[in-house]
Amino acid sequence: MKNLSKKLIIVIVFFVLLAIAFSSVEMNGEKPKQLSLNALAQKIGTGEVKSIEVSGNDVNVVLNSGDKVLAQKEAESGLVETLKNYGVDPKQLQSIDVSVKGPGGTQYWLEILIPTLLPLIVIAIIFFWLFRQAKTGANQAFSFGKINARLFAVSRDRILFKDIAGLKEAKEELREVVDFLKNPKKFLDIGAKIPRGVLLIGYPGTGKTLLARAVAGESNVPFLHISASEFVEMFVGVGASRVRDLFQTAKRAAPAIIFIDEIDAVGRERGTGLGGGHDEREQTLNQILVEMDGFDRDTNVIVIAATNRPDVLDAALLRPGRFDRRVMLDMPDIQDRKAVLEIHSEGKPLDKDVDLRTIAVRTPGFSGADLANLMNEAAILAARRNKKIVSQAEIIHSIEKVMLGPERRSRVISEREKKITAYHEAGHALVSAALKDADPVHKISIVSRGFAGGYTLKLPTEERRLKTRAQFLAELAVAFGGYASELQEFKDITTGSSSDIQQATDIAHDLVARYGMSEKLGPRAFGKHSDLVFLGREISSARDYSESVGTKIDEEISAVIQKTLGMAKKIVLGNKEILDAIAKELIEKETIEHEEFNKLIKNFNLKPIAIK
Repeated sequence: MKNLSKKLIIVIVFFVLLAIAFSSVEMNGEKPKQLSLNALAQKIGTGEVKSIEVSGNDVNVVLNSGDKVLAQKEAESGLVETLKNYGVDPKQLQSIDVSVKGPGGTQYWLEILIPTLLPLIVIAIIFFWLFRQAKTGANQAFSFGKINARLFAVSRDRILFKDIAGLKEAKEELREVVDFLKNPKKFLDIGAKIPRGVLLIGYPGTGKTLLARAVAGESNVPFLHISASEFVEMFVGVGASRVRDLFQTAKRAAPAIIFIDEIDAVGRERGTGLGGGHDEREQTLNQILVEMDGFDRDTNVIVIAATNRPDVLDAALLRPGRFDRRVMLDMPDIQDRKAVLEIHSEGKPLDKDVDLRTIAVRTPGFSGADLANLMNEAAILAARRNKKIVSQAEIIHSIEKVMLGPERRSRVISEREKKITAYHEAGHALVSAALKDADPVHKISIVSRGFAGGYTLKLPTEERRLKTRAQFLAELAVAFGGYASELQEFKDITTGSSSDIQQATDIAHDLVARYGMSEKLGPRAFGKHSDLVFLGREISSARDYSESVGTKIDEEISAVIQKTLGMAKKIVLGNKEILDAIAKELIEKETIEHEEFNKLIKNFNLKPIAIK
């Protein structure tokens, strides 16, 4: 339809340009002198006319002198009859060369067809456009139940398992799925059945979608990918119809893979009272359940879904026969982070001093997406500094930008606020250095980043999966280091400690009520956490304890806070000289790196202690 419209427009433009061209040619030519019929009759009578050519109503006259003149005859009569009315004897015309010229092909198009057909063509285009719009609206009215699943183009930007760093176990699980699609006979001969579905579970940025693209690249089978939110419309039953259409399309192309991203958009637990039993989302989920494991079991279609909220998914979706396999995607450890950094550093010229392992050590908790963003920010920073290569300094600077936000050096603060910030951050660093179970300090800065007026960067020395009670208490004491330092130096506190206090309160609550690390209350968890599935966020917990136990929990949380606050005050008070030295260095330089900090406190022989 689009090609037809373009062709019609091209034809119209061609004829318009042709008419303009012929008109311009005629206008540019030398026009002959106009002669009246009476004057023409006189010249014929005196024998001055050599030849006459009649073309329609135009009479082109050539005189004996060679001049050309033009006259107009009457439209209703011929030339001889017209001249006879002006007294010209027909015998006088016998000595004159008289010819009659009919209209040519070009003149016919210009004078008859174009004026006639051009309006018709314009009207036809208008009607064509109106009918097409009406037809499109009618098609849309009946195409709500069709799914717009996109077919993955394997040949373009193909990704394989070898292109993904880390995720060894996840790739191994999915490699079996790919092998089944390529060589199903090997599995069927031994009695193995094709897995119905694979659920990829992991935090945002861990590579769920990237892993699905690698499955498409490895399998070489039709790969349909769609977001779960595309199933849901405001019309009841549309989502279920789209699910049927999706699976029918995949079955026709079997063996095939369907990838549903963010399946928690439609796969949340049913029966929560949200929207009732006829909620559109629940109807869509019901259809997915039937398609995956209903009466029709002879399908060679595998469904891969991704989510970062497996806790809100319906139990029927997770049972065997539906999503048979659940693949966990963890945050990368130090080795995986180094491998991810190597992949994302390709195409970026790195300086010789760049040590990606050092960067991996400084980025615990970073996902693959965070590391990709880190290397991109480093390259942008190097380009902004008009450098041809990316150095270690740009990458380290970008770590802090990704974690805390860009620097705000233009922010104007008074000398007193600068001093308060310096002592606050010095307090955090001092307590962290003085406690045996605290993470070592990597950097201290009083340069504002994001919403933080300053920051103390502490990083663990090794990968940590478990956390001890002593480490929790040390983290609490470090959080109160800035509070204790302000109180010691200025005999007052500021709002700068508000985020530290909130963080410490949350840690103390989890230590007592969630992890069972309270000495008085013992190894017991208090409160059953519940999720409001339509928000997808944990916002409440059910009390499974009495009011008297709740009072004890509050008292124990306060006791833990007071204990760690007292430890922070004790460290700050007992090491006043070190606190002043760190704060003075911060006021002068604004930033202290790991090596400078260690050299500074080494002069005071600070010995780490443990919280009991």
